[in-house]
Amino acid sequence: MPYSEYPNVENEINHDWAVPGYPQPSPFEFITETIPAHDSRDIRDARDYPSSDRVNAKVAIPRNAQPSNLTSSGRVSRACENCREQKAKCSGHRPNCHRCLDAGVPCSYGYRKKEKMVKQLNDLTTRVETFDALLRGLYPKLDASSAQQVDQTLRELNARTPLTQVNPSTPIPALSTNPSSHINRSLPSSRADASPISFPSGTVDYTEEDFDRDEKVQATGFVGEHSEMAWLYRLKRHLDHDSLKGTKETIERASISSVNYFQDDSEILFLDDIDLARRPPQHIANKLVETYFHVVHPTFPIIGKAIFLNQYRSFYANPNVRPGKRWIIVLNLVFAIATRHSFLADQPQPNCDDHQNCFARAWKLNLSSVLLHHPDLQQAQVEGLAAFYLLSVGQVNRSWRLIGIAIRSAVTIGLNIRSENESITHFSKELRYRVWWVLFMLDIVLCEMTGRPPSTGDIFCSTPLPVPFAEKNFWNKRVAQVITDQRTRNAFFASLISDTTADLLKVNTTLNISEQHGSSKGKQERASQTGAENLTPKSSLYFLYAVDLAHLLREAINTLYAPRAIRQSWHDIETAIHTLNNHADNWLCRLPAEFNFTTLDTTHQFIQQRAGLAFRFYATKLIILQPCIRRVSQQSPDTSTLGTVCDQMAALCVQMAGKMLEMLPEEPDSTWLYGVGPWWCILHNIMQSTTILLTELLTRTYVGTAKAVDITRKINKATRFLKEMSVKDLSSKRAWLVCLDLLSRHGSKFRFDVNAEI
Repeated sequence: MPYSEYPNVENEINHDWAVPGYPQPSPFEFITETIPAHDSRDIRDARDYPSSDRVNAKVAIPRNAQPSNLTSSGRVSRACENCREQKAKCSGHRPNCHRCLDAGVPCSYGYRKKEKMVKQLNDLTTRVETFDALLRGLYPKLDASSAQQVDQTLRELNARTPLTQVNPSTPIPALSTNPSSHINRSLPSSRADASPISFPSGTVDYTEEDFDRDEKVQATGFVGEHSEMAWLYRLKRHLDHDSLKGTKETIERASISSVNYFQDDSEILFLDDIDLARRPPQHIANKLVETYFHVVHPTFPIIGKAIFLNQYRSFYANPNVRPGKRWIIVLNLVFAIATRHSFLADQPQPNCDDHQNCFARAWKLNLSSVLLHHPDLQQAQVEGLAAFYLLSVGQVNRSWRLIGIAIRSAVTIGLNIRSENESITHFSKELRYRVWWVLFMLDIVLCEMTGRPPSTGDIFCSTPLPVPFAEKNFWNKRVAQVITDQRTRNAFFASLISDTTADLLKVNTTLNISEQHGSSKGKQERASQTGAENLTPKSSLYFLYAVDLAHLLREAINTLYAPRAIRQSWHDIETAIHTLNNHADNWLCRLPAEFNFTTLDTTHQFIQQRAGLAFRFYATKLIILQPCIRRVSQQSPDTSTLGTVCDQMAALCVQMAGKMLEMLPEEPDSTWLYGVGPWWCILHNIMQSTTILLTELLTRTYVGTAKAVDITRKINKATRFLKEMSVKDLSSKRAWLVCLDLLSRHGSKFRFDVNAEI
């Protein structure tokens, strides 16, 4: 037992003992002064005198050249490391025992168990404090993913052992348990202040909101980072937080539903006494059907035009015809969509039900029980048309849910897989392929609007791309050659599609046994005469380029906005942005001159197709480039490092937002909006570009500069269009009011005349 652990050891020591041959150690370790050794009894005598008789309280102690640590039993209380290892008797002398002196080896007593633990604790504490100081210096320089990893690790550590227990006097204000706070503190606005904006990559893998809290939040649901609503919400929080800085006033965290300008929280009301057998007069029905195939079918050819028109004419020509219930649902959905467009374009049809009644009739005719039926091709068409109608009336959340059901129905009947069934004609196969790509297109649009993940993926899809030929030409010999021969089809598409979609051809290279044994060289040579250089631009070719661009948009969303992207460094994200941007430019280079919206159109023959592709292209560019403008918006204009890839891409993002608004006429024109533009999602596109411009203006632009004047002019143009659209569309009115609220509270310095807009 160590000396210090003996109870009342001083009273029990016999000072008369001695070990022959070894000097005697002194037990009084608290006495520091010594005198030359002459008689060990001086020590005993000094202890016997009362303290009042002492000349000096500090008693002289004989100096022992080799003090030992012997106990009354003749054993030292602690042996040196060498003696302990060799299990030999140690003299206990310090700093060297006799055995080590005689052997001429270093002598060390090491640390006792408690001393060793204390030393280890001190070393670890010093180590933690060193790492703490290092982390303080590096933390503000970390990218978003690294910062979140640090915050997550600290949360886990603090849950077990709070860091303040190690060193309470050294708090860590720079590190937080909130992953978004890293950007919140380091993000300067145009006034170089911090603001609550999260990761620059645009990616998160957590939510800060209870989406099941109440009906309004449920109606909006989760909104992901690639939705313009998320961009607008983040900007609004940033500006509100910045305006209250330096004051004691606090603002309650608003839900993202506060900036939702769609009609998700509005109920869809149906009349109980609606007549299910009612149909509009034939002359009205003819106009509605014509409107549908003119303004919807080129972009969403979900139903075969020739087949449907034959059935429609037969239905109206013969009162005794009793088509199936699902065909009647399709017809009413066509009426509903066409009536909705006519209402927006200010072309109401007399003696015609409104679009809500047409949809209610389709709903009552068994659309409400779609989940109870086993799906077939017509069921997938019904669900796709219903999703499109809900999108056109601003019911985005309901539309997104329904398109998911439609895609499930399509997968159930195998539309996502190339068909080799010889009993199905190539005409029917091609129409089925188009149904799949229509659902794919609509899913991508809704995915972009809601910020939610796509419901389709390349890994489980081998459906051939839609051929750029009209239905009436499917029976043409050369067209049939391209449709039926897979190798010829792949060679044909190679000159049409972008690099991103070209990867799909790798999935579709499996040939039939007969093709593998036979020579198809002659077939390819004949099919090459029907190549891209001989194609006449038509709606079918436009649809192919729209599908091609949708593939690129899906790739951008998966790469830049999926939660897994948060594990990437900003360098990797920046590289991906640059690559995706190049792919978008390559897609634009492949467009035929008739569809190229960057050149002046003098024929106006394909004005709708040009406008549709333009808005989709600029929307794709904004999705690709938005992470860059989000990152640079964390810096003030003074601290921006002009010339870097991120700055260049951010400037390009603002430029693309401006070009999207330049697609609109200079003055609000409802005829252009609903006759030329993609009227079913034009509000989404306008708000995409407007939000980007608002972010640039209110966070990185100085008053009075040419840049401020240009952006202000474009935002004023957007608000004028929103005001015009508000007359007929409630979603547009909400969007207009959201923009006015933001400008009235934070844009006054840029001289926005909000009162003139009301």
